[in-house]
Amino acid sequence: MSAPAPPDPAMTRTLAALGLVGAGIAVVLVGLLHVVAAEQVNPVRRTISEYALGDSDWMFDVGVLGLAAGSALVLLALVRAGIVSRRSIAAALLTVWTVALVAVVAFDKANWSVGPTPSGYVHRFASLAAFSSLPLAALALGRRWRADPRWGAFAAWSRWSGALTLGWLGVILAAVALRPFTGVPWWQLVPLGLVERGLAITAVVTVVVLGRWAAREVTP
Repeated sequence: MSAPAPPDPAMTRTLAALGLVGAGIAVVLVGLLHVVAAEQVNPVRRTISEYALGDSDWMFDVGVLGLAAGSALVLLALVRAGIVSRRSIAAALLTVWTVALVAVVAFDKANWSVGPTPSGYVHRFASLAAFSSLPLAALALGRRWRADPRWGAFAAWSRWSGALTLGWLGVILAAVALRPFTGVPWWQLVPLGLVERGLAITAVVTVVVLGRWAAREVTP
């Protein structure tokens, strides 16, 4: 399967590069949160969203919104490069990923020590939508282009990063499924903080792979 020549390669490369910058902003700010708020959040047991409940919440918000904006730019670059069709399942899934990240910021995580809130439930389901849609999109693209002589290597990277992201998510879902049999709260069955951080890292890697894919295709 071949794709048409991308329009205006310079613009496509710029979009991909800016998308990678957005992912980099997320990595830097969320990484710094682990330093400036180290005493507030236990990275082994507490999720990354816990940082949004503290004094450095703006760093979490800007980091996640940076990743959302970067992902949107990467999607545009992929479409311009001919890797993703506008009306494809992959495009729809990447759109869900981007919108869900914005929802994660717009709706605050509940402080479960106090009690559930409507915003907290939206935050939780938005997180689930985000971290399931991105790897599924990566797997779909990897499968579509796996035999292409130009894009086969990037397709393989896309499949692997998507599979790893789903693997981390699967650990959390398995803990939820085992709750009725163990009688132990699902968030105590696994080191939730570490698992979610692994999930977030592989998700960002997936965005970087897709951004590099779009930029590489239009590089002379």
